[in-house]
Amino acid sequence: QVQLVESGGGLEQPGGSLRLSCAASGLTFESYCMGWFRQAPGKEREFVAAASWSGYSTTYADSAKGRFTISRDNAKNTSYLRMSSLKPEDTAVYYCAATLKGSSWSQGPDYWGQGTQVTVSS
Repeated sequence: QVQLVESGGGLEQPGGSLRLSCAASGLTFESYCMGWFRQAPGKEREFVAAASWSGYSTTYADSAKGRFTISRDNAKNTSYLRMSSLKPEDTAVYYCAATLKGSSWSQGPDYWGQGTQVTVSS
């Protein structure tokens, strides 16, 4: 079965950096666009960033632009989210997601990971 397993979350101070990883299995990785979403306590899940199947095309939420970088390594079936200049408002559970290329993220991803907690606090 398809599995998306996130790692790399944790506690970081404001201004710090973290790199999240998402290891995919059970699917043809190059056939999927990969994305990251997050959900803060009491809020709805929101889009953070996405990368095309090749990784050459990326898109970001306004809150992530200039601070976060999404990438992927198709040889390792892994997607990454590099987060820098972290702010307390970045605190959330971060979810990896996959959607078949050619599909729209607005229709909802085909697969979700289980999430990894990121806490930004001094």
